[in-house]
Order: sequence, then structure tokens, then C-alpha cells
Amino acid sequence: MTSTILLAFALMLVLEGLMPFIAPAAWRETFRRLIQFSDGQIRFVGLTSMLIGLILLALFS
Repeated sequence: MTSTILLAFALMLVLEGLMPFIAPAAWRETFRRLIQFSDGQIRFVGLTSMLIGLILLALFS
């Protein structure tokens, strides 16, 4: 189980690194827009992301 968690973490890092590597200007602009969001909006984005991830895990595992 530990190796699976580490593999998932490694894949997350690879996916998170794609945007700043491929399009650094778009990545920077995205963060400029994010800092203008309220805490509630950021939490909603985080919750939505987690729910989509959980649904994908349930479908493909």
C-alpha cells in the first residue's frame, strides 16, 4: 500500500509540474486570478477537485 501511495504522489507531482513547464505565463496568470478569489470560492474549487478525484478513483479502481 505504501508503494501505491508513493506512486500516486509521484504522478500528482508530474501532473502538477506540467502546466508551469509547458506554459509558465498561463500558469502565472492563473495564480494572479486565484489570489482575487475569496476563501469560499477557493474552498469550493478544492472541494470540487477532491470530489472529481474521488469519483474517478471509484470508477477506475
